Parts: sequence; structure tokens; C-alpha cells
Amino acid sequence: MANSAQSRKRARQTEKRRQHNAPLRTRFRSAIKDVQAAVKGGDKTAAEAAYKNAVSIIDKTEQKGLIHENKAARHKSRLNTQLRGM
Repeated sequence: MANSAQSRKRARQTEKRRQHNAPLRTRFRSAIKDVQAAVKGGDKTAAEAAYKNAVSIIDKTEQKGLIHENKAARHKSRLNTQLRGM
């Protein structure tokens, strides 16, 4: 448990950020899974639509600083490779 005023404040800030970031991280992961499910299902138009949505969400997640730009690029590249492999 935090003992000093500084560490108590830091704990409050960390918890606030964690609660703010959790749904953003969930949305990011769900978008990736949606593309993978559409690719696995074999529906190319649905997969392309899901990919377009996922790229937007990945970019927003990266802009907010939740993930690194290289991680965002890696996910987009892998999803695009799966899409082209259909």
C-alpha cells in the first residue's frame, strides 16, 4: 500500500489510467479477432470491411499511446497478409 502522499497520488493516477485504457485495449483486440474470424469464415467482403475497421481502431489506439507504432504496423501487416491469403 502507498505510504507517502506522492505514492498515493501515483496509485490514483495509475488506477484512473487503467480504467480508461481497458475498454480501448478490448476494442483493439476485438477488432483483430473480427478480421481473423471473417478470414476464417471465408467471406472476403466481410473480411475486407472488418479489416478497414480494424486498421482505423489500431491507428487510434496507437495515437492514444496505448500501443507502440511498431506494434500497430505489425498487426496491420499480419491482418493484411491473412486477407490477401484468402
